[in-house]
Amino acid sequence: MNTTLKFGHKKLYINGDLRDASNGATFNVVCPADEQIIATLAWATEEDTQLALTSAQEGFKYWSALPLEKRIEWIDKLRNKLLEKSDLLREAIMYEMGKTWEGSLEDLTSITNSLSYYAEEIVKRQDISIADKEGTHEHYIKSQPLGVAVAFLAYNFPLLNLGFKLGPALAAGCSIILKPSEFSPLSAYIIGELCHEINFPKGVITIISGDVTAVGIPLCESKIPRLITMIGATETAQKLIAQSSKTSIKRYSMECGGNAPFIVFDDADLELAITIGAALKTGNTGQICVAPNRFFIHEAVIDAFTEGIVHKFKNTKIGFGRENKPDMGPLANKQSVLKVNAIIKEALNQGGKLIYGGNAIDRKGYYFEPTVIRLENNNAAILQEEIFGPVATIVPFSTKEEVLILANNTDAGLASYVFSNDAATLTYFADQLEFGEVQLNGVKYDIYLPHGGIKNSGIGVDCSTFALDDYLIKKRVTKALV
Repeated sequence: MNTTLKFGHKKLYINGDLRDASNGATFNVVCPADEQIIATLAWATEEDTQLALTSAQEGFKYWSALPLEKRIEWIDKLRNKLLEKSDLLREAIMYEMGKTWEGSLEDLTSITNSLSYYAEEIVKRQDISIADKEGTHEHYIKSQPLGVAVAFLAYNFPLLNLGFKLGPALAAGCSIILKPSEFSPLSAYIIGELCHEINFPKGVITIISGDVTAVGIPLCESKIPRLITMIGATETAQKLIAQSSKTSIKRYSMECGGNAPFIVFDDADLELAITIGAALKTGNTGQICVAPNRFFIHEAVIDAFTEGIVHKFKNTKIGFGRENKPDMGPLANKQSVLKVNAIIKEALNQGGKLIYGGNAIDRKGYYFEPTVIRLENNNAAILQEEIFGPVATIVPFSTKEEVLILANNTDAGLASYVFSNDAATLTYFADQLEFGEVQLNGVKYDIYLPHGGIKNSGIGVDCSTFALDDYLIKKRVTKALV
C-alpha cells in the first residue's frame, strides 16, 4: 500500500466498520487532470457484498423502528460532519473528477441540502383519511419505510448523486447501500469514513464498490433489497432491472440518460440563450444528464447564435487546480475522450460541418476542446446519442411544427429548453414537448424541485417531496365501526 498518495488508502464501510476487502483487493483512483494515482480503495468481493446486504437488513430493522426525532438527530449530525469536512470532500471531488473548485461546491451543497430538506419534509407526512361512503368503516393510509435500498451512482456528480438518494432514504427510515462509480468513488468512501467518525448506527449506510460480478449482480439478485435506484445510462438501468427481477419483485427509481433539445426562436433573448447554452455545455465539461445535446436554432438567428457560442467557447479557460481557477476541466476518463471523438467523427462523416474545436487537447490528462458542429442532416446519429461532453450540435429550423417533431424525435425524455418571448409559443411547447422537465427562458434546479424523466429516461423522481414516495409503502388501515 502506497501511503504517499494524496488521499492514501480508503476502506469499505460495512456494518459501521471500515474494512479492507476480504481478499485484500484494491483499486487505483486516477485523477483525470494528470492521470496520476491519487488513492487506493478496498475493492469488494462477493463475500463483502453479502455482508453488506445482511448488515443493511439488520440496519433497516433498527433504523425503521427508531423514533423519527432520533433519526433526524442522526441526519443532522451527519450533515454537520460533512460541513465540517467540506474542504476535504470538495478537494476529493476536484481530484477524482477533474472538476473546477467552484464546480465542486454544487456537489457538497447538494448532499447537505438533501439531508436538511428531507429531514424537514418527512415530518410533514401525515396519515391520510378516506371517507367511508356508507358510514360503516373508517379508513386511513399510513406511510411506512420500504426496506433496504440499493443505489447505483453515476460518476459525473459524485456527492450530488449520492445525496439525492441518501437524503430521502434516511428520512423515510430505510437503510441504503451506496455503490459509487469506479470513475469517481473517492468522495463516497470518505463519506464512509465520516459516518464511522460519528458512530452512525450500524448497517444503515453502506458504501461499497467493486467489479460487476462481485458487487453489482449480487446486489441486484439478492432478495434483501426492496428498492433498486440508479443514476446513469438507460442501458445500465435495463440490465439492473433484468438482473434484480429474477429473484423477487422490487421497486425501481431510475434517472437515466437524456438527449435534451435546446430550442431558440427568432424572437428570443439571444444573448441569454447563448450564455445559458454555453454554460450548460462547459459546466462539468458537458457531463450533465440535463445538458443540451441538440441545439435547434431558428434559421433567422442561427448564424448569430453560432457566432455567439463560438465566442463563449473560445474564451473558456481550460485547466485544473484550485489556484488556477479554470472555467472547465477534463473529461472524467479516457473512455469519455474516445467516445466524444468517435461521435464527432461520425457526425462529420454524416454531413456535419466543424465550426470550432473538435479535438482532444494534446496535454497530460483527458482534456477536450469545446466543440461546435453545424448540421443539416436531421437523421445524423449524433442527434440520437447522449454526448456527455462539451459538444454543441446546431441544427436550423423554420417553424414551430417542424422543431417540435425534431425535438420529440428521441427515445429519451429528461430535460428540454425553449427560448422565446411569445407567451403562446412557450405554452405550446410546455404542453407538447415529451420530456419530464421543460425549462422556459432560463434554467433552475434545486432539491425541492422534482427531477425525473419519461420514456427511456427513467422512472421515479429525484429531489422534491415526491422522491420520498420511492422509499415509503402506503398501507391502508380499515376499521369497522361497531
